[in-house]
Amino acid sequence: MSRSLARQSLLVAVVAALIDVVVLSFYGAFAVAPWQTGLAVATIVAADLALAAPPRTAGVVAIVHVLARLSAGLLLYRLGFLIRFADIGFVVAGYRAGAWLSGPKSVSTMVLMCGGLASAHLLTNSPTAQDWLLLIAITASGGCVPWLVGRYTAARGAYIAELEQHAQLRQQEHRAALDRAVADERAAIARDLHDVISHHVSAIGIHAGAARLALGGGADATVARSLSAVESNSRAAMVDLRRQLDLLHGRDDDGQRQPGLADIDGLIDHVRDAGLDVTLTIRGTPRELPDSLSITLYRIVQEMLTNALRHGDGTHASVEVEHLSNRVALSATNPLPPESAVDHSGADTPVSRGLGGIRRRVELFDGELTFGRSSNHWQITVSMPIGGT
Repeated sequence: MSRSLARQSLLVAVVAALIDVVVLSFYGAFAVAPWQTGLAVATIVAADLALAAPPRTAGVVAIVHVLARLSAGLLLYRLGFLIRFADIGFVVAGYRAGAWLSGPKSVSTMVLMCGGLASAHLLTNSPTAQDWLLLIAITASGGCVPWLVGRYTAARGAYIAELEQHAQLRQQEHRAALDRAVADERAAIARDLHDVISHHVSAIGIHAGAARLALGGGADATVARSLSAVESNSRAAMVDLRRQLDLLHGRDDDGQRQPGLADIDGLIDHVRDAGLDVTLTIRGTPRELPDSLSITLYRIVQEMLTNALRHGDGTHASVEVEHLSNRVALSATNPLPPESAVDHSGADTPVSRGLGGIRRRVELFDGELTFGRSSNHWQITVSMPIGGT
């Protein structure tokens, strides 16, 4: 913007200088007194070229134009020439003084320009000086009006800037109000989750532990193991619930708010406690993953194993994690019970809901999802780009 303004100022200065040179050359003064006329022209051109100076010099440039007009006019008047200048540079100098100066300095510059213009007419005894009404009109039009236009332009620019600032402040206030509303809604959701879910999950864990202790040492091993799995899973559910509540409250103090792919061993241990034999295979060299991607991969494995536990034959499942150069691939396979049918129609069944949750997580990271039944096994594969986070 500053370079554009400098280029425009230079263009105005050059155009004003050319016009003044052309006008002065029409009077024939060069033929009578070439060097005196050349000096007068050089003075006017120098003042015009000063218009390309930075805006902070507007007052000095206006004074230079007053002095240049007086000196050039008197010099040519003594040679017998009564020349009427084009006044292009003088007018622009007045405009710049109004636009870029403020306060008493701006008003003083305008008064000085009006006085210089009137003095030039009076000292050269021009026809305008013979009629004081005409002199006032010429003085006002050449010295005051350009200054007023400059003041108007500056005031308009300040007004527009103020409107933009108010609009920006309103936008910031709107965003702040929206953030507060979201925070309040999150707090309300967190309170509801705590009041409704945590009570029931805690009760499940307590009753499962009490039932396991009441069975005694001679209890069936399968029943005891199932109750122990319910008890441990309820504790894990409470941990996850507290982490989600921290997320809704905007708290992340310990840096381990949610489990990631590195915590997959603990997840598999919980599933094994529930009675499902899980084989975990890790290929490639694990690398540092973004937290969002690591948490998503953990949740996908969790959903895979949950589906295997609920809808498989309940005996075995295998999970494979492969770390590639730019992707992470997950694969889970489990045998299906006899006469099992898996719904691919998209109906709202437990299986389709689980796949829908995995699909949404995969799409969020521009990953790939494949699943299907092969013979009596169910397989699901997910490939997530690391760069897609």
